[in-house]
Amino acid sequence: MPSSASGPIRAVVFDLDGLMFNTEEVYSHTGTEILRRRGKTPAPDLFHRMMGRRAPEALQVMIDLMQLNDTIDRLQAETEEIFMQVMETHLQVMPGLFELLDLIESRRLPRAVATSSGRKYLERLLSRFDLLHRFDFTLTAEDVTHGKPHPEIYLTAAERIGVDPPQMLVLEDSEAGTCAAAAAGAHVIAVPHEHSRRQDFSPAKAVAHSLADPQILDLLKD
Repeated sequence: MPSSASGPIRAVVFDLDGLMFNTEEVYSHTGTEILRRRGKTPAPDLFHRMMGRRAPEALQVMIDLMQLNDTIDRLQAETEEIFMQVMETHLQVMPGLFELLDLIESRRLPRAVATSSGRKYLERLLSRFDLLHRFDFTLTAEDVTHGKPHPEIYLTAAERIGVDPPQMLVLEDSEAGTCAAAAAGAHVIAVPHEHSRRQDFSPAKAVAHSLADPQILDLLKD
């Protein structure tokens, strides 16, 4: 697909999990351990169906698909405990993130994060790599009524920045997030990874191999 924008890109909005950090790998380890404790192995499409959604919605998918007797609250508490343990040894920044932020800052473009995750979690991840101050604002699960793939979070981002959605570049790694950004009318580029590359990214303007892909960088050049 062509990656030309409807007019110049005037703002950039990042997803968080799997796009800025390799947290989908951490989630995969975590979900596998959750199910191992219950004598189960993940269904082939489990993590695909959970990806990009807010925690309660993602965990409900796990409960339904894996036929668990747990409540969402119980699973969420156990998931957070395991996730934080795994994160200490597995969490990494995705390739090209720092360089892309440098380019966006050199262009003096507004930049934000729009994630299905919670605010406390977002701030912990961004602070871990001294990134929180590099964004003008962040939107989390607490800031919207509807989670991705609903477009609310990206419509809210465009309104807060003060740009028309087609001039807002959104970078997403999941099908749910890509659908949300496309439904909002944003210029969305998908950046799949190992755990999402088989998802449907047809609503995206382009599919990039990493955050350093020329399809992204060319949109942001003078």
